[in-house]
Amino acid sequence: MKQRNDNSISQIKMGALFSYLAIGVSLLSGLIYTPWMVKQIGVNDYGLYTLATSLISIFLIDFGISEAVSRFISKYNAEGDQRKVNDLLGLVYKLYIFIDLLILLVLVIIYFLLPLIYAELTPGEVEKLKVIYLITSTFSIVSLPFITLNSILTSYEKFKTLKLCDLLNKIIVLALMVIALSLGYKLYALVLVNAFAGLFIIVIKLLYIHNYLPVKVNFKHWNKSLLKEVFSFSVWATVSTIANRFIFNITPSILGAVSGSSQIAIFGIASTLEGYAYIISGAVNGMFLPKVSKILANKNDGEDVLPLMIKVGRIQYSIIGIIFVGFCIVGKEFIYLWMGEDFGLAYYCALLIMLPGVFRVPQQIASVTIIAMNKVKIQALVYVIVAVLNVLFSSVLSMHFGALGAAMSICIVYFIRLIIMNIIYYKVLHINVFTFMRECYMNMAPPMLITLIIGMVINQFTSYSLWMLLIKGTFIVVLYIILLWNMSLNQFEKSFFKRV
Repeated sequence: MKQRNDNSISQIKMGALFSYLAIGVSLLSGLIYTPWMVKQIGVNDYGLYTLATSLISIFLIDFGISEAVSRFISKYNAEGDQRKVNDLLGLVYKLYIFIDLLILLVLVIIYFLLPLIYAELTPGEVEKLKVIYLITSTFSIVSLPFITLNSILTSYEKFKTLKLCDLLNKIIVLALMVIALSLGYKLYALVLVNAFAGLFIIVIKLLYIHNYLPVKVNFKHWNKSLLKEVFSFSVWATVSTIANRFIFNITPSILGAVSGSSQIAIFGIASTLEGYAYIISGAVNGMFLPKVSKILANKNDGEDVLPLMIKVGRIQYSIIGIIFVGFCIVGKEFIYLWMGEDFGLAYYCALLIMLPGVFRVPQQIASVTIIAMNKVKIQALVYVIVAVLNVLFSSVLSMHFGALGAAMSICIVYFIRLIIMNIIYYKVLHINVFTFMRECYMNMAPPMLITLIIGMVINQFTSYSLWMLLIKGTFIVVLYIILLWNMSLNQFEKSFFKRV
């Protein structure tokens, strides 16, 4: 048992390491590659690229089945029943084939409606959109059934392999895109590169699972009761996933309908920056489901999760804190130097989108507990309400304020969701969120606020330049770490950061 636990801890550590390496590659490509790419293909084509990928990603979801796969495989592994694992996967893959056919029908219909949906685009832009839509939709159909590969690797606690594949995918995409653009290829090459890299990683995962895990998919298996059990869990997870994706992925389409491609590009930069902030602060989130499941094994009550939630939440809050404060202080000049004056509005959009995450990211353990306790139906209903509100707010605000209006809408609905989910954590899961807020938000906030105030004062006496950005950024990070170390961190957290 001790050896297994040590191996699990080792996998989490290596998984975290590869996660941060992948984030580093993403940041490097964002800082250096993205401005160059936009210059090579043009702002409008970048907007079309963002639009097509966001539209397709609405359909490229696992319909909650991957969460069901993780949950059931973990259960069967604990029982030592590999046959049930193989039978489950056979059933799941047949279910995915059926879903694939339905999605194919929907994507074909949307293809012929593209000129009507995106009336603000020019005829030339619509033709380009059709081509990249065909490429991305084909990749979506092929890759959808293989989403479960991540669930299999997670269930067997192969975090190192999973995160290494993510890192490799980013490196391949970056390298091939640079080569393609250097050779003069434009928009279509970017889409093809993403598809090729995705398929290559799928093959690697398949080979690893085939050679190193005791998984032998039984395609002949059919069990109505198991199908009903999987479906009952996944249907609400599907609703939750779709509604959650609508928050960001439907926004470019709304902007395309009421504002145009330039506003889509601005929102694309803002959402990219928010994405970086989220993945940095939450790089290890997905690795805690097995641990939370073990905590709930003897007593299915969320109150036992609170110590882990506080422990992980404080660390995540300290990380998201420096990201948000740092961006508040140097973000505007960073975007100016990075992307140019045309993207200045992206700073305010990114701030609005990031703000709710300062409070949402530290609560990821509570989100995992929702899954572990099978309360996804409640979460799904909340997400649907928030998604509908976002469509309404964004449609109105984007019409008047463009990308800024879309960001305002996301900020508002995210705070609404945060409030409702905290009520659910307290009333349904029995997690004492008030204790969490005191131990996490209140105790960790002073370094953030002091650093923010000092940084804003410094901004009044400095001008925009690369060297000033680096000096100011370094000073802010050092100041924050000193304040955090002396004002907020406990002994466990200090030893944790020392080890890191």
